[in-house]
Amino acid sequence: MIRPRFRTPRVGPALALALTAALGTVLALGLRQPAPPPDSAAARGTPAPAPALAGATLDGGRFDLADARGQVVLVNVFASWCGPCRDELPLLVDADRRWSPQGLRLVGLNVRDGADAVRALLEQTGAQGLTVLPDPDGTRAVDWGVRGVPETFLVDRDGRIVDRQRGVVTGQWLEQRVAPLLAR
Repeated sequence: MIRPRFRTPRVGPALALALTAALGTVLALGLRQPAPPPDSAAARGTPAPAPALAGATLDGGRFDLADARGQVVLVNVFASWCGPCRDELPLLVDADRRWSPQGLRLVGLNVRDGADAVRALLEQTGAQGLTVLPDPDGTRAVDWGVRGVPETFLVDRDGRIVDRQRGVVTGQWLEQRVAPLLAR
């Protein structure tokens, strides 16, 4: 008995690549979410109590957000491997120098980084005096609801988050958000 031979069609490398690219594009478009707008607790009219933030600092000291009551605190979440973080640090340090006499306190929450890399970043950006809490596994950042770096939280004198900026802060953002809190 002679059996008919059926040939299995071969998928060429070009067709396989095209199918993979098409599938990747469909998945990327389907999973992509629009960037969230800057979140403002103040805009919602409900400042939220800031999560606990305490522990050993990069320089061996201690920091506890609860001890900063009565001050306006900027909590900046950053990493040495983040280019935009590197770009915004000098602006934040300048704001701290400018407004610390009126009660501003700048604190860095450093995520998923090594101490040497952070120290190098601080030196390169003129931020050696910054209080930095290491968060090597990112758990503190998760407690704060961080979605990425950089992200900055504005905590009022009563310990409530009244504003937050996802992404790089600007001089305009600082003027509009920080200055009015310090004037109160």
